[in-house]
Formats: sequence, structure tokens, C-alpha cells
Amino acid sequence: MKKYFILLLFPLFIKAQVVLIDPGHGGAEGGAEIKVGNKYINEKDYTLKFAKILKEQIKDRYRTYLTRENDRFVSLNQRAKMADTVKADLIISLHFNSSSYPSAAGIETYYLDNHMDKAVKKVEREENILPGEEDFVINHILVDLAIKLTSSNSQKLASYIHQQSVESLGPFQIKDRGHKPGLFYVLALSKRPGVLIEGGFLSNQKERKMITESEDYLKAYAKGIAKGLDLYFSNL
Repeated sequence: MKKYFILLLFPLFIKAQVVLIDPGHGGAEGGAEIKVGNKYINEKDYTLKFAKILKEQIKDRYRTYLTRENDRFVSLNQRAKMADTVKADLIISLHFNSSSYPSAAGIETYYLDNHMDKAVKKVEREENILPGEEDFVINHILVDLAIKLTSSNSQKLASYIHQQSVESLGPFQIKDRGHKPGLFYVLALSKRPGVLIEGGFLSNQKERKMITESEDYLKAYAKGIAKGLDLYFSNL
């Protein structure tokens, strides 16, 4: 009887992986802002909505936390400290893109690494700078060390998540802009594997409607991310 009792209890002691979901921007730092008619659509509102949908998708399989639960500013340093506090195994930072060209469209998944791509540099400029933190970023991040520690696993994570997301979003006919390297401080500061997702263009009318007017797109996207996470953890 004792042997059976031990076997039954053993799964309870298996450590669950910890996923930290980071809804980009927040508070006074609204991210992309698009005027539609007489109102403005702010990126920060939909990254939070996306994060909560993703949390619902994965919370039964992973210990899951959000860097913010409401519309408030969270500094880069605070996001990094939270990753340490919850002992996150990885971080997923959620964003939506924008462009001065209304035809620009598609989804991208970034992992931490160096690069020479001008298009990537544009995304970096938009996502990296938070008010009053330039000095902190310049003086306190050992980016090369962070890359050496995390790049390999982050690249695998990005590949799994992006591939599964593209498949899950098939019915929406979303352009695949690929998974690629980028230098994002939220990933460097966390000192653990992670990805930054650009989940479509708010400046593109078709994609904006899918992001803001229905949960079907975000739920399908979250399902793809969840499948990518499952593949990543099962292949460690």
C-alpha cells in the first residue's frame, strides 16, 4: 500500500514551469496610438487584453504571471525584478505594431540577439525606450552576457511559438513576417529565455479590426503561443 501511495503523490511534487507574460506599455506610456474617427486606439489596452487571454489558455499547465494586471506604468527594472521574484523560466512580451504605411501587415516574433536589419531597428526604437530609463539601460545592462546566456533557448522558443502561431492564425490569412533577432531591453534585463511578439499592425485597417473588435483572433493567437510553449518545454 505504501508504494502505491508514493506513486500517486509523486506527480504533485513535479515543478511546474513558470511563464511571465508582459503586456507591453501601460499607464502614461501607451505605445502605438492610432486615431480612428473621433477616438484613439492605444496599443497598451490591447496588449493587456491579449495577455489575459493568453494567461487563460496556459494557466492550467504552467504557473503564469502578468507584469501588470491593469493600465499602469511598469518600468523595465520592475519587469526584470518580477521575473526574478516569480522565478520565471521564460518571459513573453506582447506588443502590436504600427507603420506610416497603412498596407504594412503581419506578425513577427523576436528573440534576443544582435543583428543588422534596419526594419528591426525601427521596432527596437519603439519598444525599448521608456520615460526616464535611458541611463539605467545604458549603464546597467550587460547585453552581450544576456545574449550568451539566453540566445540559444530564446531562438528555439521563438521558432516554436512563431510556427504554431502562424498555423493557428491560418483562417485569418495573416502575413508571416518571420521570427528574427532583436535587441530588446525587456528581454535582456530578464536574464532568461524570452520572446517579444508583434501581433499585427494597428495601423492596418484589417488587422486593427481583428485585434480590437473580436476576441476570435486573439484567442486563436493565444492557442498558437500555448502550443509553441508546449513544444519548447517538451524539447528541453
